[in-house]
Amino acid sequence: MGLEKYQMLLERMSQLILDQMAKADYDSLFNDFVESEFFLIDGDSLLMTYVCEKSLRPEQGLHFFYLVERYLVDLISKGGQFAVVFFKDAEHAYSNIPEFLPLRMALILHLQHNTDIDVRTDFSGCFSQEWKTFLEDSYPYFLIVADESLSHLQVHLFNFLIIQSWAMKVNAVLFSGQASDVLRLYAYFMPSKYRNRMFFQKNEKNIENAYKTLIKQLEKCRDLALGRLFGNLKWKNMMEEACETISLLKQLWPEGSDIRQVLCVTSCSLSLSLYHHFLENRSKTTDAQKANIQQAERNCPTLEGVTDWCRLHCLSVAFLLHLPLSQRACTRFITSHWIKDLQTFLTMKKWCEYFILSNIDVFESWNLNLTHLSDLSDELLLKNIAFYYENESVQGLHLSLGNVIMKDYEHLWDTVSKLVTKFDVGKPFPLRTKQFPFLKKDPSPIKDTSKEKMANLGFIPVSCQVVDKFAGDILKDLPFLTSDDPIVTSLVKQKEFDELVHWHSHKPLSDDYDRTRGQFDEKSRDPRHLRSLQMYHRFQRFYGGSLESVSSKFVVPQAIKPKKNFCEPKSKKIQETKAEKITRENKERLFAKEEQKEEKKWNVLSFSIEEEMKENLNSGIKNLEDFLKSCKSSSVKFRVEMVGITACLRAWKEHCRGEGETTKDLSIAVQMMKRIYSVMEKYPELLQEADRQLIARCLSYLGFEELASSLRPTQVTGNDIKEKKKNKYSVGIGPARFLLQYMGHCLVRDERKDPDPRVQDFIPDTWQRELLDVVDKNESAVIVAPTSSGKTYASYYCMEKVLRESDNGVVVYVAPTKALVNQVAATVENRFNKNLPNGESLCGVFTRDYRHEALNSQVLITVPACFEILLLAPHRQAWVKRIRYVIFDEVHCLGGEIGAEVWEHLLVMIRCPFLALSATISNPEHLTEWLQSVKRYWQQTESTMEKNIASSRNAGCRASSHQDYLLRKQSYKVRLVLYAERYNDLEKHICSVNNHDISFDHFHPCAALTTDHIEKFGFPSDLTLSPREMIQLYDTMFEFWESWPRAQELCPEEFVHFKNKIVIRKTDARKYEESLKAELTGWVRSGHVKEARMVLRNLRPAVVSSENMTVMFPFLVEKLRQMEKLPALFFLFNLGEVEKSAESVKTFLEIKQQSRRPLKADKEAYGMENKLRKVRKSLETQKTIDKRSQKNPRKMDQSLIRGAEHDNLLKSLEKNLEIPQDCTYADQKAIDAETLQRVFDRVKFSRKGAKLKALAARGIGYHHSSLSAKEKQLVEILFRKGFIRVVTATGTLALGINMPCKSVVFAQNSVYLDALNYRQMSGRAGRRGQDLGGDVYFFDIPLPKIEKLIKSNVPELRGQFPLSISLVLRLMLLASKGDDPEDAKAKVLSVLKHSLLSFKQPRALEMLKLYFLFSLQFLVKEGYLDQEGNPTGFAGLVSHLHYHEPSNLVFVSFLVRGLFHNLCQPTREGSKHFSQDVMEKLVLVLANLFGRKYLPAKFQDATLKFYQSKVFLEDLPEDFKAALDEYNTNVTKDFASFLLIVSKLADMKQEHQLPLSKIDFSGKECEDSQLVSHLMSCKEGRVAISPFACLSGNSDGNLLHLETSDHVTLRTIGIDSTRAPVLWPQGFDLQGRRMQLNAYALDFYKHGSLTGLVQDNRMNEGAAYQLLKDFGLTIRSISVSLRELCENEEDNVVLAFEQLSETFFEKFRNI
Repeated sequence: MGLEKYQMLLERMSQLILDQMAKADYDSLFNDFVESEFFLIDGDSLLMTYVCEKSLRPEQGLHFFYLVERYLVDLISKGGQFAVVFFKDAEHAYSNIPEFLPLRMALILHLQHNTDIDVRTDFSGCFSQEWKTFLEDSYPYFLIVADESLSHLQVHLFNFLIIQSWAMKVNAVLFSGQASDVLRLYAYFMPSKYRNRMFFQKNEKNIENAYKTLIKQLEKCRDLALGRLFGNLKWKNMMEEACETISLLKQLWPEGSDIRQVLCVTSCSLSLSLYHHFLENRSKTTDAQKANIQQAERNCPTLEGVTDWCRLHCLSVAFLLHLPLSQRACTRFITSHWIKDLQTFLTMKKWCEYFILSNIDVFESWNLNLTHLSDLSDELLLKNIAFYYENESVQGLHLSLGNVIMKDYEHLWDTVSKLVTKFDVGKPFPLRTKQFPFLKKDPSPIKDTSKEKMANLGFIPVSCQVVDKFAGDILKDLPFLTSDDPIVTSLVKQKEFDELVHWHSHKPLSDDYDRTRGQFDEKSRDPRHLRSLQMYHRFQRFYGGSLESVSSKFVVPQAIKPKKNFCEPKSKKIQETKAEKITRENKERLFAKEEQKEEKKWNVLSFSIEEEMKENLNSGIKNLEDFLKSCKSSSVKFRVEMVGITACLRAWKEHCRGEGETTKDLSIAVQMMKRIYSVMEKYPELLQEADRQLIARCLSYLGFEELASSLRPTQVTGNDIKEKKKNKYSVGIGPARFLLQYMGHCLVRDERKDPDPRVQDFIPDTWQRELLDVVDKNESAVIVAPTSSGKTYASYYCMEKVLRESDNGVVVYVAPTKALVNQVAATVENRFNKNLPNGESLCGVFTRDYRHEALNSQVLITVPACFEILLLAPHRQAWVKRIRYVIFDEVHCLGGEIGAEVWEHLLVMIRCPFLALSATISNPEHLTEWLQSVKRYWQQTESTMEKNIASSRNAGCRASSHQDYLLRKQSYKVRLVLYAERYNDLEKHICSVNNHDISFDHFHPCAALTTDHIEKFGFPSDLTLSPREMIQLYDTMFEFWESWPRAQELCPEEFVHFKNKIVIRKTDARKYEESLKAELTGWVRSGHVKEARMVLRNLRPAVVSSENMTVMFPFLVEKLRQMEKLPALFFLFNLGEVEKSAESVKTFLEIKQQSRRPLKADKEAYGMENKLRKVRKSLETQKTIDKRSQKNPRKMDQSLIRGAEHDNLLKSLEKNLEIPQDCTYADQKAIDAETLQRVFDRVKFSRKGAKLKALAARGIGYHHSSLSAKEKQLVEILFRKGFIRVVTATGTLALGINMPCKSVVFAQNSVYLDALNYRQMSGRAGRRGQDLGGDVYFFDIPLPKIEKLIKSNVPELRGQFPLSISLVLRLMLLASKGDDPEDAKAKVLSVLKHSLLSFKQPRALEMLKLYFLFSLQFLVKEGYLDQEGNPTGFAGLVSHLHYHEPSNLVFVSFLVRGLFHNLCQPTREGSKHFSQDVMEKLVLVLANLFGRKYLPAKFQDATLKFYQSKVFLEDLPEDFKAALDEYNTNVTKDFASFLLIVSKLADMKQEHQLPLSKIDFSGKECEDSQLVSHLMSCKEGRVAISPFACLSGNSDGNLLHLETSDHVTLRTIGIDSTRAPVLWPQGFDLQGRRMQLNAYALDFYKHGSLTGLVQDNRMNEGAAYQLLKDFGLTIRSISVSLRELCENEEDNVVLAFEQLSETFFEKFRNI
């Protein structure tokens, strides 16, 4: 049996892959901030994907290579780091499609010789040991592979590759469905799950056997195919024939040649020889053998016929040698195909080409130019030549070839005649010796591209100030339509649908602010509302109090006084006033009293603490440190520290005399040195001689004689401790090494001692004072500092400043997520208090979900999209002018995937100063420069406005409202404030699992580097070492270079900044670190690479992980608890895994508890519960009786007894059910029961409330974007309080959420785990003031990935494409309807002129100007703007739904056409109710427009059973579909015209080069050949199309089919078809296969089950919940808009949408 034996296995593999396809996430292959993982591309998948590309004609090699290079260069431009892999076994899959074999070989050779792409061809197959080793060493994150092919056997090969990749923990990404934009490439991502790996493990032997059987079958197919053509010549014989032909050519052309000529003559000669052999064999075959010859081969052309064809082929190659691409792009498009009888020879020739290219290494010692491997043949050109000689030449059209082409052709044919030795091929001329036709007869053999007429090229004139000021400089160069053009005359408003006559489409709609649900009725005086409001504020203060321990400050407005610069040195002391003197004396008196109290307190406690330290040093030291924290008096603290030193010395001596003689417990020595450190650093002025002697004695006992000598230089240290006892007490290492290795976390930081009067709670560092100065001077700043470094304090200082200035000014705090908005709002409520006028509030919140006092507050906390709504709202300008400062937190989101352009808009629209905060920006200088250019624009604009105001005053006019801005003194300077030092050191650890046991290996940061990396880039700027890692690096360097010249100089004890220092500072350690790094870099660059490589290799840990890591997750948490490394945050990147992991930890603890629980415990608990129930019932009965009758003393006694019994039973039951301490991670002492219940009560009715409470009881929580605000707050509060100590979370928690911890664990690999997110997340580890250091653990993260995370720089911020049709409409609405027209227009122009994408990029700016003009043209044509730029029609509705472009435009076009009125018919006339059928059809229409999610094309082949859902969304109803088709057609025509206009922007030099290899196909056009001029005569209709695409007959007419135009347009104009506002009813992948929409919204509306969507629609529960919520909000938004626009209260469409909104949310609330 062959492959049939494994048919069932192959089907199971296919079904598994199809199932995973449906669940695949459609994500960006690169992260938000454009940094790539290393990944692989399957070369054969790449080949088949682009061979099947819709715009490519068969055999158009150069166009194929252009498509491949365009794809690869797109990957590289987005930061892609990859290798392309071609398996040897995969070659066998082309036996039935041999035309692709030479193309495959040419592609491999081209990528190897003409590009820098890493091409791997050394693996036999995906099950080879070499391949497995390669995957283990390089650990690619994913493999891009195809799911379809022209051969079903090749599909099996792709499936084997996917299954094997999963088994090796490599994720799979599909070629199908990929889409690209400016920064990202989106694709279906199928992760390597445990289930997939288990499938492989269980069937490994069968899978490998099935693969081997498939390869054998493919080899048989190949041999059979060769046998049909070449008879008894086998594979090996063919290779020998090819080598012989090549060797003969080398003798004929010893000087070398071009690959095109070489392949032409060798393949022609070899194929002619073999065809001659084939014909001879056929004539000699017996009747029995003839039966095996295919019928198609019996009518083969004669030898002379195929010789003629080869002449034509040689002539076409001569054309290729001399014709530039610009000329070839004008080739006529011949539609005729080769005749069927010629196929045998053509197939034979393709095999010959393959054999020649396979033996290209024979040319190694020969001068062979491989540059043009991409252009070996041009089938369209060849057909043109054949058509000319078959049809036109015989009809009397005789055209000359031209001297140059004729000469080369003759040279080629002469060589062929010499290479063919078995028969005479004849002379070069005539080209046709026989009348045998090569092309099929066709009534229309030449395609006429001129028939596809385009609309008149030109823009509709739009005259308005914004257009003139933004795009005025290019208008003169553009074509414009005349006023009598049909397009312009048709702009007259058409008659609207009859039902819309009572609709006020021009009526201004309420904006998103008005529609957002208010947290409370802000105007209500209802006591219940007021009580709710009080409770809200009380909880906010409680929540804020959990986030930070800062007392609330009452802010009183006061006159503004200029503040001095506190960074500058102090000037001479000013004379003290009498009042100041009295105040100072009072303070001194109070301080003296406080000091006396603390002294008395110490006198009381000192004896017990000293005794405790004698009994147990660690316990006593803890009590001593607790006292030090509460004490403020320096003198008392000094006394306490000296007592601690004495106790430590006593303990050390006792320890060394006892068990310390064998192994010393250095923790005692560490405690002693900590105390000495503290005294020497903080209280040097209090030290007396006796104290110095004591410290010197301590140092002597530790063996640090030189340090001791520095404290008592006049004494001989040896007298104090006898020489023979030194070793007994000494720690055995030098003081510097001891301090770095064991006390690195205690090194003294350089902190300022002088307080800043502006800061009460701490003494700010110099860089923090600079921030305060920025705020005092009304300047702007970009602030880049590590997480938890204190940069946010400037934000609160800024708020306080504005609050003090007046009751009118506003500070806006922009946060990226709702969770961070809630945290900041709570912090503000807790920090500040202020008496404000009635109706005004201190703090407001505005998110898409809810708002609270947003426009009535002085501090508004919001998300970017909501702030943009306010800035762009025409009638909110008065409020906008109140803004005094804007704070942008996590401003690196400017480079993110979703909403990044909104951050840009905000930064360029605000006129006030701003603070932009981030921990992770790699190019802050570029960002600051861009923002400074924006500020210069505003400076010039406001100067102009000021002059206008002055002239208005002089003219006696009323001054404009700009005065509010201009009277304020504002600086236009943008400062850059950088601070790189973390307070706590971070140490990294790798988790290994072996034999079900978890261990941790310390990961030295230098282990992430290679000598190549150090040589090219040096050490990464933010790669820092902890002090013990510095020692480890030094020791390793010393070990691997015995004669290291600087070993002594860099020895810790001899290092210049350490020598003889009792107190080593953090800055000293940093200097040591820099010296070691510089030394190692010197090794690499001075020829000691071998030693450096050995050092780096030795620092690398050995990691062993062989088990199911998902199962091991609870054991990891338990191990961290045992090591006292909790609280910890565990980052995972899949929302489902976040919840599953938390649940698994809870289950682990429950099983652990159950295993220890006594057997009878459950039975006893059940009995106690029954008794308790009876006692309660008895008590309730007794209460009822007591109420009715007079109280009897005896009965009262019984009642008391019953009550006591109840309490006793309750206590016993609680004790029975109590969770043991080692079965929970919750710290019960961290929070009181009342507060805990208060937090729990808030999630009583929420979706995940019960689960979160059950988890919290065990000290566990999870945090992700699909939780409600209350659910997130539960986790945040309890984690901050210390009750919850284990939290699993997605990356959203890393965006500024205040949840510092002791440890951070990365527990899942992901494309989103990149250098930026790694720094954001790991920065949470190490709580300042609580932990001496932070720990980062990597669990189930590949070692190469860890190394990359540590050594990679944070990716640079890059601009997004900033414009959309809806944004342009919103800007024009603001410009024409704004309360202050001049201010509104200034904002609009700022948005248009200052995109980050076009900063210092004039071509990009010009492209944006043209796209802006296209947007205006579209809006004018659709009736949303008039020719003066004023909004008309349903412009308000379109702009209100701007989140959903282009669906918003399509929706409004449906409404205007009356389609919704036709659909929304009530159940009966006069009724206001609509049937279920109408509602479902309405949802069907909306699901086709909004929240669209495509399923992979291949998923339709799956034979899966669906239980509740239909899964595949039905097409639109016919009338809607027809309207959509018409809309798309109109838009496509307009966009095609636009592309034709902007084609002048293209860089035609680049357009004639291959994108990646940069091979140039331009050149001087051939003018001496009449035949060339005749064949290349189609110059019209090739304006906006890539010349490479023209080779396949594509023309400007293809622009009318935007779904195919992505790869045919000129690539250098910077605009592709994704910018056209079309909405295709279905999607298509590159192969043209249909991709259906997921029917999740309609399915949910029908069955109301979230579980059904998870089960049938293959959606993640959290993602599905979020999508349904967004879909519901869209319906509600439409419903509200329609109600406002329509004056008829009984309009059917309005009523239908209101009913749908109500029923949809009713179902949604029941989830």
